[in-house]
Amino acid sequence: MTRRVRRMAVRGIALATLLATVASCGLLGGKEQAPPADANGNGQVEKAKITLGVLPILDVASVHVAIKKGYFAQEGLEVNLKTIQGGAAAIPGLVNKELDFTFGNWVSFFAAEAKNTAKDVDGIKLISDGYQAKPDMFLILAGGDSAIKAPADLAGKTIGINTFRNIAELTAKATLEAANVDVSSVKFKEMPFPDMQAAVANKTVDAAFMVEPFITRAQRAAGQIKVLDAASGPTDNIPIAGYATSGAFAKANPKTVAAFQRAMAKGQADATDRPTVEPLLVEYAKVDKETAGLVHFGAFPTTLDATRLQRVVQLMVRYQMLDKELDVKPMLIQPSGS
Repeated sequence: MTRRVRRMAVRGIALATLLATVASCGLLGGKEQAPPADANGNGQVEKAKITLGVLPILDVASVHVAIKKGYFAQEGLEVNLKTIQGGAAAIPGLVNKELDFTFGNWVSFFAAEAKNTAKDVDGIKLISDGYQAKPDMFLILAGGDSAIKAPADLAGKTIGINTFRNIAELTAKATLEAANVDVSSVKFKEMPFPDMQAAVANKTVDAAFMVEPFITRAQRAAGQIKVLDAASGPTDNIPIAGYATSGAFAKANPKTVAAFQRAMAKGQADATDRPTVEPLLVEYAKVDKETAGLVHFGAFPTTLDATRLQRVVQLMVRYQMLDKELDVKPMLIQPSGS
């Protein structure tokens, strides 16, 4: 072997040794390598594993779409879903930090903020719109064999709702009053959405305020009938619900919140596509394929609009769910670039 060839061989060995050493330090793909940060924030979130409160209803279809399509994963988030009964039940979850984020109706969020219920965690922050009313997706149903056929028949009756003093109670009162029903004569009984069909059938309640997919299931399986569309007249196109976190969590985890917002924006946009949502309803809401194919969709807004949400506050004041108007703007955390 010539002297030149020996020098080249030595240099090659030295280079190979250097590369092996660098790789072992994690700079070229070793086990200690940190995931590269991309333009979407993947690898930059403060908390990668988050707990999100949801209900088994159509309103949260965007969450399941975002999980199924990998939108959360693309943002570096792993989502643990926790079933809640309603927005009012979600507030303690934020306060005691069992939930990082939660779905909930606007009425419950605004009422809690007005009462400083979440003051220990710097209040409630709204981070994503979720659902807005359309016809026939917010109904009060009664049994097919019941004497209750029209809104006037609900006077003096008991109506099942998922939680007290929420969007269901608010819209029920507004539309009952519009139908000239004495709202003070109506009683509300609290129960989970999945239990309402049976409660109407066994006369535990006279009627029930249902959402999809439980409306369609109750109509198909039990012959229950529409008595009142609670998203009509004074509540036409009313904003229903969205997603929130605590002020403390938002302050400590701004990149996590931003990542959540980006994933949800994609999920919201895709949730309007029935072929995407229907099979997911079968999975998470436990309804049959035929029922999933018949449900009435609401709207899935992709932006937070303070003016639109302020309308809910005005109705809450009208029906004594708030003592005075609450400015919703300070509660909003707008996505970057909004």
